[in-house]
Amino acid sequence: MKKIVRLHYEKELSLYKQNYDFKSFEQCWEHLERAHILGQFSWKDHFFVHIKMFTLAVRSRNVGEIIGQIPRLILAIPGSLLGKAPKGNIGSSKVGIFQPMSIPEDLKQIIEFDENRKGP
Repeated sequence: MKKIVRLHYEKELSLYKQNYDFKSFEQCWEHLERAHILGQFSWKDHFFVHIKMFTLAVRSRNVGEIIGQIPRLILAIPGSLLGKAPKGNIGSSKVGIFQPMSIPEDLKQIIEFDENRKGP
C-alpha cells in the first residue's frame, strides 16, 4: 500500500476506534467499510479489517454479520494475493462477497493520486 492510501486507511481505523470506545456502532461500520475499500489489495490490511468487522459484529451481537464475516475472513488473504478482491466492495455482509461497487469519490481521488505518484 502506498503512503497516501496508508495514511487514509489508518485514519479510518483511528476513527473506527474512537467510535468503538463510545459504542457508536453505525459509525464504526462506516469507517471499517471505508478502510476495507482502501486496504483490500494488501492481504494484511484486508484481513485485519475483516478481523475488526468480525469483532464489531460480536460486540454488537449482530448474528448475521458474524456469520457473514466468516467466509470473508477465509477469502480475504487469497482474494488480495490473487488480485480477485472486487474493487470498491465495502466488506460487510450487507453486500455480496464478490460484488464490485463504485468507490466513493473522496476515496477514489486518494487512490488515483497515490497510483499516479512515483515512489512508495
